[in-house]
Amino acid sequence: MVLASASPRRRGFLHQLGYPFEVVTPATEEKARPGEGAAEYVVRNAMEKAADVAGRVAADSVVVAADTVVVLRGRIMEKPRSEADAHGMLRALSGQVHQVITGFCVRGPGKDGAPAARSLAVSTDVEFKELSDAEIEAYIRSGEPMDKAGSYAIQGRAAYMIRQIRGSYTNVVGLPMTELVEVLSGEFGVKPTFHGPAGA
Repeated sequence: MVLASASPRRRGFLHQLGYPFEVVTPATEEKARPGEGAAEYVVRNAMEKAADVAGRVAADSVVVAADTVVVLRGRIMEKPRSEADAHGMLRALSGQVHQVITGFCVRGPGKDGAPAARSLAVSTDVEFKELSDAEIEAYIRSGEPMDKAGSYAIQGRAAYMIRQIRGSYTNVVGLPMTELVEVLSGEFGVKPTFHGPAGA
């Protein structure tokens, strides 16, 4: 298996389930097209990442790629470009319910040996508590928001900001593991082993 992502969170999830894999970072551009919805966007990104990496690894590799965005009332939030951008995102999310959408793509030889590809988008509702400017500024100073979609990490210091979630927790972190394991097991014959130490 090849993970087409440099994300340590995604690596950690695959390690926890005992999948043997290598990491190959994709070289693709992530830019929404005019009129493209968030789910379409992340699935397209995942498909393009998987295709890019598949062209650079062994033909019998099963490639897993993903892309995650935060969406608030139709506005797509990716990683912040600056601290001011992060502040604006967190201020907009304060006290609101938003969606975290991850698109993933798996491609490689299917269970019958023929080339196969499967992609899916998974959405989770996340509700933030009301945040003060002091809380936002302190969180930004920690540096954690700067490489996270929507400027926060639910598995990190932002955990206390989350009042509730409805849907997949691992999806919010960046990889919907229930759906991914179903696709890997059902269509590609790749099952978790749970061998070895948990964590990245």
